[in-house]
Amino acid sequence: MADPAIRIGIDVGGTFTDAVAIDAGTHALLGSVKVPTTHAALTGVAEGIVQALGRLMADLALAPDAVRFIAHGTTQATNALLEGDVAAVGVVAVGDGLEGRRARGETAVPPIELAPGKLLTPLHTFVAPDQVADGVAQMVAAGAAVIVAAAAFSVDDPSAELAIAQAAAAAGLPAVCTHEMTQLLGLRKRTRTAVVNASILPRMVEAATRTEDSVRAAGIAAPLMVMRCDGGVMSVDQVRRRPVLTLLSGPAAGVAGALMAERLSDGLFLEVGGTSTDLSAVKGGRVRTGDAIVGGHPLAVPALDVRTVGVAGGSMVRVAGGRLVDVGPRSAHIAGLDYAAYADPAMLAGCTLETMAPRAGDPADYVLVRCANGMGLALTTTCAANALGSLPRESFAWAAPTAARLALAPLAAALGGEVDGIARQILAAAAAKVQPVAEALIGAAGLARRDVTLVAGGGGGAVIVAAVAEAMGLPWHLAAHHEVISPIGVALALVRESVERTIVPPVSEAALLDLRAAARDAAIASGAAAETVEVEVEVDAARNIARAVASGATELRTGGTRAALSDADLAAAAAGALHLASVRLAARCGRLSVYEGEEEVKALLGLLRRRRTRGGVLDADGVVRLRFEQAEVHAGTAGTALALLDALLPRLTTYDAGGAMPPAAHLLCGDRLVDLSGLGTAEQMLALARAELAQSPADAPAAVVAWARR
Repeated sequence: MADPAIRIGIDVGGTFTDAVAIDAGTHALLGSVKVPTTHAALTGVAEGIVQALGRLMADLALAPDAVRFIAHGTTQATNALLEGDVAAVGVVAVGDGLEGRRARGETAVPPIELAPGKLLTPLHTFVAPDQVADGVAQMVAAGAAVIVAAAAFSVDDPSAELAIAQAAAAAGLPAVCTHEMTQLLGLRKRTRTAVVNASILPRMVEAATRTEDSVRAAGIAAPLMVMRCDGGVMSVDQVRRRPVLTLLSGPAAGVAGALMAERLSDGLFLEVGGTSTDLSAVKGGRVRTGDAIVGGHPLAVPALDVRTVGVAGGSMVRVAGGRLVDVGPRSAHIAGLDYAAYADPAMLAGCTLETMAPRAGDPADYVLVRCANGMGLALTTTCAANALGSLPRESFAWAAPTAARLALAPLAAALGGEVDGIARQILAAAAAKVQPVAEALIGAAGLARRDVTLVAGGGGGAVIVAAVAEAMGLPWHLAAHHEVISPIGVALALVRESVERTIVPPVSEAALLDLRAAARDAAIASGAAAETVEVEVEVDAARNIARAVASGATELRTGGTRAALSDADLAAAAAGALHLASVRLAARCGRLSVYEGEEEVKALLGLLRRRRTRGGVLDADGVVRLRFEQAEVHAGTAGTALALLDALLPRLTTYDAGGAMPPAAHLLCGDRLVDLSGLGTAEQMLALARAELAQSPADAPAAVVAWARR
């Protein structure tokens, strides 16, 4: 039997770089390796990526031609900004007349604070259209290593910016054009994004080239992909143009793993490391997104809405005035200490309690235990969880409780309590930091509390998430292979591209279809197979923005994918996820199924009861892609669905002081679930539906799910 096709994912963490090999057909984990992250190497973290790949290939005896997909997440861009290791950027702005005056002011980007004491201060000059070479020469003389080309309205006519880029190339410098960052108007934000992009361009190009060369040297022909901050991947060629899209991509990898491997429908994913916990909300199998923030300023870079809390599995306990005052934010790793929970219990006999300042300027109230041999060991949240014996045995953070209990004993004595009680206090203090952020995410995502599950990832996942779930009264579970969920997410990620444009109402059908085509073409250019690309389009009328997001796989997935659930199992999954005693199949289109059922709800102060219909769209893996109540479901074909939608829209449209409000509507065709609800008018919804339906044969099953918005 032929060797299985392999997908490789590599994730760079603060301490370790992890690599995994995944069976491309079954998504089974075949093996993993862990190497120290090479922050201090000449080529930075790229060296660790190369080392991890080499070890993985050798340990599993992988044939290079079996690797069909390889991708890595990287902290290189984020680290460059945090460390202030950026290139000097010179902005060359061009224009004349009123347009010129606007360009002069809006392209003069003030210093951007990258980290405390670390500023990115771009150079700036403004020239007439026939003086671009002189402008570039000024910036070269001032020490610029990268040029940003900026002109007002370049998203409509990029010629002025392209002329600057050509002049920069003639001078031997790379250049970034603002229209390459986004197609939105708003020169100030475009220029700021281009400046940040340019500042990390040389370092990222060098790292990307070295990593790609190493992949080729290993005999792997599959194109190297890189994780984006919106949870997708892009080609190395795209990284060479827009490295800013890799900013903040570390947390995105874990979320991608939760979506792809854990089949998370609705809930919170918490990735717990040693120092911090990243939280993200998932609804309908999708993660909230927003603009990436650098130096307090939004960039034109779509990023997952990930909230970070400074407490995790390695957070140290703090004591002052005879009481426990805090947990973290410093971790054992920062203090240069090992966790007491993993020590030989014999070392901890007769250990004594001490306090320390992990770093200069920190309060000296972080506690450790000093062993008889002089070694200091940190007391952490992981020690507390293991002392209680509350971690599942499969948890990466698990240890026998003996060492942890011995280490916590002097702390309990100092605080006048018992080991169990002190351990619970430690975990409660940690959970208290995470809970408000979790509650805020649930509210922001519009999640119904009864649908929320907490999923724990990362090496310290069970340590923190179990305590948070208990405090919130919510169910939780540990992700399979949670300690390598991030590289799994990288290995299974889809190519993703987003295109935004400024629109002036009314938005024409041609403009929407052009936007959709641009996003699709961008995804294909980044490595997605055309047959797999799906596009979502929405219009934000309040901000005059239209957005299209395209995603697709790097190869056409055929019969090798994992087996779908049986009809009985799928119906049972639907009933459980929708909290219904029984469900009925209302429509099926490819790998998507619509289930409905009824529940009894109280009305009029509980004196009367009424029946209410609830339902959902599930994919073949049992992931709930959409939940709804009191909706109309109409099954048909690709040839009849447009007429069904056309009849539903006016009937379900509601009216208020703001005018007509089209219904929420979703179209099922092929294996695609198309959300039409982000469009502002019935005409726009019909236009997008027409384009989607045109991709399927007229007799292919299709369905419409719609409900009036109140």
